Amino acid sequence: MADIEKIVQDAERHMKSSVTALERELATVRTGRASPALLDPVKVDYYGTTLPINQLATISVPEPRLLVIAPWDPSSLPAIERAIMGSDLGLNPQSDGKVIRLQIPPLTEERRRELAKLVTRMAEDGKVAIRNIRRDANEHLDKLEKAGGVSEDEIEAAKKRVQQLTDKYVERVEEVLARKVQEIMEE
Repeated sequence: MADIEKIVQDAERHMKSSVTALERELATVRTGRASPALLDPVKVDYYGTTLPINQLATISVPEPRLLVIAPWDPSSLPAIERAIMGSDLGLNPQSDGKVIRLQIPPLTEERRRELAKLVTRMAEDGKVAIRNIRRDANEHLDKLEKAGGVSEDEIEAAKKRVQQLTDKYVERVEEVLARKVQEIMEE
């Protein structure tokens, strides 16, 4: 019985981490709103080391469409600017020598639809990952049944729990997706 419980708990842990990974990935998708997570994929070459911006500076959101990056080391300012311009974010950094300001332009309707499709694809990948976790858990349960010592009823009950977990986490993916699509489509 302990083996069954471990399989179900592992499945739940993996499903939960799949949803968390999806949330992190969706946070990097640009909306019309400023978010420090927008800069997560941008890496800065700082004295031969590649670092994310948030390890070199404080990133704040003073206004809904403005990011302010205040480097801890003022000499890193040009490197941060270069990294932002070299990224595929399409943002133009404005520096005053102390901080970098990033104006987040409003999205066009066409771009909003493209981003909505993109996040829908990401969410679908998340659902596939959750279903794969279900399949793996069910395979482990089948092996456990074949090995003996566990009744068919216990295995069926465990498979039912795994399916309930799958439904729960697929629903969470849907909720995360709905929030992100709403955020993208807002003006």
